[in-house]
Amino acid sequence: MDKTCPQCQRSLPRTEFHRNRRRVDGLAYYCKACATTRSEASRRKRGVAPARRSAVPVGQGLKWCPDCERIKSLDDFPSTSRKASGRHSYCKPCHNARGKETAQRLYGGTREYHLRRRYGIGQAEFDELLAEQGGVCGVCGDPDPEHVDHDHATGWVRGILCFNCNGGLGQFRDSPTRLARAITYLRGTTWQRVLIHPGVYQMCSPTRGRPPSRRF
Repeated sequence: MDKTCPQCQRSLPRTEFHRNRRRVDGLAYYCKACATTRSEASRRKRGVAPARRSAVPVGQGLKWCPDCERIKSLDDFPSTSRKASGRHSYCKPCHNARGKETAQRLYGGTREYHLRRRYGIGQAEFDELLAEQGGVCGVCGDPDPEHVDHDHATGWVRGILCFNCNGGLGQFRDSPTRLARAITYLRGTTWQRVLIHPGVYQMCSPTRGRPPSRRF
């Protein structure tokens, strides 16, 4: 059954309408051609410039970048699930440059952008947390830690840690049980120098009978 577009008043096949699951008939209100025209008119009204096109034909497996105006392989464009083509509009160098420019313009730099996007805090909150810890890592006490530690289940920020401590907690999956077992393991397998004869010592472990591994 055909459908009439209220814009152009034409009776067209259903394939000439985009799908829209929110409507009763499952189709868009306007036909594809009219929908495109209306979308472009709306973009012009909002001050959005027309999309630029390559002056030369773009071959199969290639894509044109509007920023550097070069035709490159599809592999040179970041992948995305938000576009039908599966690729971003700009090549990787231009895409990264645009991201840095946006972060600088909206957040004052990539550091602020990263903190807010990843942890929901800014540099001011980071500095405040670090000051509360005395300017040192919340675990080992080394000075000038740079990494935000957060609960992977809730996303809540717990403190500021150095690289090693932050990575260590992640390797132990933030599990107190695993950390407690690791402590027990270290204490139970500590090699000790035991006097077996006057002037003669032997390295032994209370839980192991084999020689210790070499230290380095």
